[in-house]
Amino acid sequence: MAANLMRAGYPVVGYDVLAARRRDHVRAGGRVARSAREVARASDVVICSLPSAAALRAVAEELCSRRPEGLRLPAGPRHGPRIVIETSTLPIAVKEEARRRLAAAGTILLDCPLSGTGAQARAGDVVVYASGLRTAYRTVTPVMEAFARAHYYVGPFGAGSKMKFVANLLVAIHNVAAAEAMVLAMKAGLDPAMTLEVIADGAGSSRMLQVRGPMMVRGDYSEAMITLSVWAKDMTIIGDFARQVGCPTPLFAATAPIYTAAVAMGREAEDTAAVCAVLEQMANHRRRKARGHRP
Repeated sequence: MAANLMRAGYPVVGYDVLAARRRDHVRAGGRVARSAREVARASDVVICSLPSAAALRAVAEELCSRRPEGLRLPAGPRHGPRIVIETSTLPIAVKEEARRRLAAAGTILLDCPLSGTGAQARAGDVVVYASGLRTAYRTVTPVMEAFARAHYYVGPFGAGSKMKFVANLLVAIHNVAAAEAMVLAMKAGLDPAMTLEVIADGAGSSRMLQVRGPMMVRGDYSEAMITLSVWAKDMTIIGDFARQVGCPTPLFAATAPIYTAAVAMGREAEDTAAVCAVLEQMANHRRRKARGHRP
């Protein structure tokens, strides 16, 4: 997102707990802060992409803190309340807690989860599900347009997360469905590369088949768009939310053991497409040497 914002002409001040990410940001032409608070002091609009509820709580506390912390970046021009675009996939109650805390400090938090993988984010191919104060959403739409393919205002605060839970439920199911179909094809003696090309062009296609099918063809899940360990967090959030609203999700529930098995196999750092390896093992399938095919 930062790279796309800079390509659109925005100056970007960034912070990450990982030094490697900070170095990447500098190499891309960005400025690095020493903390999330320094980022906020230099910016009218802050974008958060965080891995856990604890991380959001820590950032909210830091943004609200008034304690001195040595050298700081100059404050950015203030044309109204600071707006925080919160793009993480987290429980709504945690985001609501952060929203209230930041509001007391004069900062507006928008709940804006993203639909798309890391690779899609790098290509500007994500979709924003924005929710919260509509006037604040309108203020930051130019920023969203700089890093996303599309953005939608879906309602009051929390509606964005609800929409993301629905989207990720489909991702969970479609990913396992794609893997199941690919394993059936391989078990039946079809060439996996040809199967992907043919099926992806017909009614049986899905975005997950298109995005993760190539990994399943190669049997290589090391370049993760989202790791199984991170996805386990999302699965838990979706399951808890569905139970809260009293909605049965039998297909989603059926996928959970497949993801759990992938983690148990030691694949937690691999992409979620590694569920294909689980299903291959269940099918007692051993891959043959890859063959080329003619279109």
